[in-house]
Amino acid sequence: MGLTLKEKKQLALDDPATTIHHGQIIQSKPFLKKLYIEWYGFLLNKLKNNQLPKEGDIVELGSGGGFLKELYPKVITSDVMELPGNDLTFSAEAMPFEEESLRAIFMIDVLHHIPNCEAFFTEAQRTLKKGGYIILSEPANTIWSRFFYQNFHHEPFKPESKSWKIPSTGPLSGANGAIPWIVFERDIDLFHQKFPQLQLQLVQYHTPLRYLLSGGMSYKSLVPGWAFGAVTAFEKLISPLNPYIAMFQLIEVKKI
Repeated sequence: MGLTLKEKKQLALDDPATTIHHGQIIQSKPFLKKLYIEWYGFLLNKLKNNQLPKEGDIVELGSGGGFLKELYPKVITSDVMELPGNDLTFSAEAMPFEEESLRAIFMIDVLHHIPNCEAFFTEAQRTLKKGGYIILSEPANTIWSRFFYQNFHHEPFKPESKSWKIPSTGPLSGANGAIPWIVFERDIDLFHQKFPQLQLQLVQYHTPLRYLLSGGMSYKSLVPGWAFGAVTAFEKLISPLNPYIAMFQLIEVKKI
């Protein structure tokens, strides 16, 4: 029997060539690239403001086809897939770093793809220095984001899930976009119970419109690169509505 259409789409999604193509898309779309630069700023601003331990490495998980190293050459880029340009290939559930050796772990849209995020948090608690951070940008669970993710996005989004685990079908096809909300909002007391050295510092909703207007990885951009400042200003104007309309959330967790 041949592969079903669903299986073919899943195979393509998990093909390293797809991730490489995503990186090319980001570089070719000025509006989208500016958005990624802003998201990389979640980490870079911590460095600029001396909010991280002075010693130790900074690792980005799920670097994919991203370009953080262009902005901060010292970062260790990594992915679960072998990809050109990344420094290391490993699973977030078993990281090849010594105890208390990392200043920060940075992730964009990665947590909700890790099959067993508890194993990752165990590793993060082990490898982070005291005062070190996990900095994540992940899908938000708002009225608007649920409507979009559950009706127009290829990844599952199941806030009703009782489990923190997801099927390990592949590095990108395996997902539950609601995992960040489940762990850091619905089950935050359980998270602190399981990982007493990891303390949630911030959940900040962001970006209700710009990623959609950029076309993301699948569609043509609806706005030119020069409009980024104006659309950003509009998002700031409506930011009081972010708990209802944001597509993403910035999460910061500190090792105490």
